[in-house]
Amino acid sequence: MRPLSLAALALLLAAALRPAPALDDYTLGPDSYPKPDVPKGKVTPFKWTSPKVYEGTERDCWLYVPAQYDGKTPACVMVFQDGGGYVGEKGAFRVPVVFDNLIHAKEMPVTVGIFLNPGTFPNAGGKGGRSNRSFEYDTPSNQYVTFLEKEIFPEVAKTVKLREDAAGRAICGISSGGICAFTAAWERPDLFSKVLSHIGSFTNIRGGDVYPGLIRKTEKKPIRVYLQDGVNDLDNLHGNWPQANLAMAASLKYMDYDYKLVMGDGPHGGRHGGALLPDSLRWLWRDTK
Repeated sequence: MRPLSLAALALLLAAALRPAPALDDYTLGPDSYPKPDVPKGKVTPFKWTSPKVYEGTERDCWLYVPAQYDGKTPACVMVFQDGGGYVGEKGAFRVPVVFDNLIHAKEMPVTVGIFLNPGTFPNAGGKGGRSNRSFEYDTPSNQYVTFLEKEIFPEVAKTVKLREDAAGRAICGISSGGICAFTAAWERPDLFSKVLSHIGSFTNIRGGDVYPGLIRKTEKKPIRVYLQDGVNDLDNLHGNWPQANLAMAASLKYMDYDYKLVMGDGPHGGRHGGALLPDSLRWLWRDTK
């Protein structure tokens, strides 16, 4: 075998010393930053105490109304779970900024954003009370979507006119909020037709691992689903998040759903989903006027 030349050795050494690509190295694009010629929507915070569905819980909420809303034409609506992580203009998602830009460019319809944090029982003891997040988000039932229908939508409708057809409604969440978003549309496709799940917890926290099998054995529902996850997401006693999302995608494909799965290399976080947000919203709303 011929010995390597000095030049070849130098190339091999350089390759060995080259740093490996960084994981989760996703950056926000121009649609995630304010643009000087784009009108800015208004974000209004409010609090909600549930009178019935989750009686005794309190939660922080925010309402985004785009500048293009005219007060006469009912607007589309998109609901975000763990809303505090989506509504900020300096975080991973920056939804109000992205909405401003896409609505202005007519790449999504005039859409109101409802951002909801999970409920807490303020008097249950401990600092900040007891969180009701896992019960609300991870339980595969119609309780949470009933909460939206019976409590949140009527409250928001006092301020803005909302479309009442499923084609004009979308729902989004991250982690347990992702499976919550899917559950809402799965249980009530007459209320929601579009789902955006970031690193969704389709695992056995409270039985949500049933969905891949259930999708295959249930008559196809009129919902569109966008799934995002990373190969370095969680693997713990509840299950394996990447495998669960791949199983969801395989079942959606088997039943010929309108779905999209985007897998990255990230962990259990919002950086990848935030970078994808403008494109995922374009995809979800692509045929809605």
